[in-house]
Amino acid sequence: MNALPDSFYVRSDVTRIAKDLVGKVLVSTINGQTTSGLIVETEAYSYQERGCHAFNSRMTERNQVMFGAGGHAYVYLCYGVHHLFNVVTNVPGKAEAVLIRALQPLTGEPVMMTRMNAVNQSRITSGPGKLTKALGIDRTLNGATLRSSELWIEMGEQVPLKSIVVTTRIGIDYAGKDARLPWRFYWRGNEWISRP
Repeated sequence: MNALPDSFYVRSDVTRIAKDLVGKVLVSTINGQTTSGLIVETEAYSYQERGCHAFNSRMTERNQVMFGAGGHAYVYLCYGVHHLFNVVTNVPGKAEAVLIRALQPLTGEPVMMTRMNAVNQSRITSGPGKLTKALGIDRTLNGATLRSSELWIEMGEQVPLKSIVVTTRIGIDYAGKDARLPWRFYWRGNEWISRP
């Protein structure tokens, strides 16, 4: 395991971290089965904007993990169906996180296909709800350190800045003007992104 150091996550610029995560590798080892994927799409969220669960630093039972130190998993249930995996960033009290929106499968594809009940790997990790199911990530990992034996992120490919598309986030119209923040990052031309 060559997990990224805590210093990667405790930086104060959540958008920079979101951009830097493109090209890194997310790895899970669940029930002895290891799966991994190259991160190809992310979104940044900060307590200072309305798209964030912790807007105005309002702590709830669901989002309290975001108020801890960077380098932990924030996993929540969306629409009562999909587990979404976020990387907590910044220092304690500064609730910020990066949603991992899409992965390009690297290892454990047969395991992923079984978890997804899929006959081939096409698009099995091309969305935030899909990738968590494929990697076996659920609420039991909420709050887990990203240097654990079950879940970590390691170095992958160095993605040239010109290959990273910067655009608005998806599905947060409720955030008003903050929905227009250019806080979504994806690898240009990668077939695994959730939405072009």
